Amino acid sequence: MGLLSHIMLGVSVAVLVAYFMSLKKNGGSNIVSEIRKKYDYIIVGGGSAGAVLASRLSEKDDVTVLLLEAGGEETENSLYHIPAVCFILQKTEADWGYYTEPQKFSHFGLNGNRSYWPQGKVLGGSSILNAMIYNRGSRYDYDNWASQGCTGWGYDDVLSYFLKSEDILIPTLTDSKFHNTGGYLGVSHARVTPFVDYYLKAAEELGFKIVDYNGEDFEGFAETQFTIRNGVRSSTARAFLRPAMNRPNLHVITHSRVVKVIIDRKVANGVEVIHGGRRYQIYTSKEVILSAGVIGSPQILMLSGIGPKSHLDQLGIPVIADLPVGDNLQDHLMLPVLTRVNITGSVTEKAMLSWWTSAQYYLFGTGYLSSPLVEVVAHVSTEENKEVKSAPDIQFVFLSGLPKSNDLYDVREDIMNEIHSKLPEEGFYAFVALMHPKSKGTIRLRSRDPFDPPIIDPNYLSEEEDIKTFIKGVRLLEKYIQTKTMQKIGVSFDLLNITLCGAHVFLSDAYVECYVRHMATTEYHPASTCKMGPPEDPSTVVDPQLRVKGIKGLRVVDASVMPVLTSGNTNAPTIMIAERAVDVILERN
Repeated sequence: MGLLSHIMLGVSVAVLVAYFMSLKKNGGSNIVSEIRKKYDYIIVGGGSAGAVLASRLSEKDDVTVLLLEAGGEETENSLYHIPAVCFILQKTEADWGYYTEPQKFSHFGLNGNRSYWPQGKVLGGSSILNAMIYNRGSRYDYDNWASQGCTGWGYDDVLSYFLKSEDILIPTLTDSKFHNTGGYLGVSHARVTPFVDYYLKAAEELGFKIVDYNGEDFEGFAETQFTIRNGVRSSTARAFLRPAMNRPNLHVITHSRVVKVIIDRKVANGVEVIHGGRRYQIYTSKEVILSAGVIGSPQILMLSGIGPKSHLDQLGIPVIADLPVGDNLQDHLMLPVLTRVNITGSVTEKAMLSWWTSAQYYLFGTGYLSSPLVEVVAHVSTEENKEVKSAPDIQFVFLSGLPKSNDLYDVREDIMNEIHSKLPEEGFYAFVALMHPKSKGTIRLRSRDPFDPPIIDPNYLSEEEDIKTFIKGVRLLEKYIQTKTMQKIGVSFDLLNITLCGAHVFLSDAYVECYVRHMATTEYHPASTCKMGPPEDPSTVVDPQLRVKGIKGLRVVDASVMPVLTSGNTNAPTIMIAERAVDVILERN
């Protein structure tokens, strides 16, 4: 049994009891049983964006809001809220359980050449499943959006919405103009090992700055900021939605599958939803807002007759609006680099399973269970022309342990056996992630059946430039590992030397390309399938006010509207999009 599975067994009953006791202080369940026929706003999807929308819109007591979530409540399983168990929540009832199509240019080392794509199916959505990294991205990401015609989405426009959500719990940052206290979303550090100091010292040796990557300088190395409050995951369900659920003008209905938007003469009038084995039609007096995610939102649009005409025609779906729904799919690929060390202090199975680890979390909310262990992140640029300011193209992520589980990536058994045979007890993962992939994919319907999972084809590494950038990222990591600090603790690349790429000289460009095409997999950041931009741009689905082009009363508010993927983890930008969307919807700006 791997480390991730052991964690679940190692969490004590006391931890669970403590969580449920704390839940009573944060609002209990308030799921409505009776569905009204009409609401002012219908929000489809109670995830990272939908929970924020429901909370903020229902602050206006003169409007009625309905939030429909396909999954259950985040209160049903206390493990959802313990940071260290984030990875074992994949492939559970809180996860849609999607797989990509077999990839032609990548994933050669994964079973079936496919990637597993977790997507939250629970109140809080993927903010329940993710590693809680709070990363807004680079200012150049948003200025690039604005330059493409997304008026109102430049960095100076969106910063206030990041600040609105945030309650910074890091003492050294409370006075920063780039941070805020008092917001719903707790943001903190979660250092649990001494490796943080080694990571940062080695970076300084190589000439990198130590930064607040959510502050003035994005590029550099930094101790990770997490959406964690007092050792508990600060999901959008817990932070935004749960405190609002006693409002009489907010109805939340779980286990409700929206199958289409009801559209009459180019006006969205409501939704069809299956709940409790029955089909309902629920109507809106103002708007339907899709926040079903990068996969769910385009799926619902296409089932409703909004999408590429040729594709809908093939399935016999009447076309209401011919739009490039499901195009422009982008995702960050990451390459796992395993390293050994000659010191102790990384998180081992023995340490994670000790009675003290459970007791420490129960008594103080601290220790290994209070952290997802991804203690340092870095954003670096491999571009040689430094005079042209742009967002970094590589992210490094340092995880202070070597879990042996294959639950996450579905790596082929022969490869995992070889890796595990030489895996030391002490060490860390250094992930190399590609921030701005040139390769783009698609989401398409598999059939007209709304319960049929869609066809997900990210088309990873189809563009040669992505491989070249990966190689440059690995070369930079090589230099990092050769610093005095890393050499002093015995770090090397020798664990990368595996049989599957043995035909190439170890660490040559050809070897690295082979390793990338076999082992790189999703960083869980898909985006951009309902692209935002000027209405006259034929590649866009929604305008800068997030309105679906040509359809009145219908918006999309989630990560699918990003015209270009941001230079980091996508949960914080998704929350920002929802915060700004509320002002757009209520015409407050």
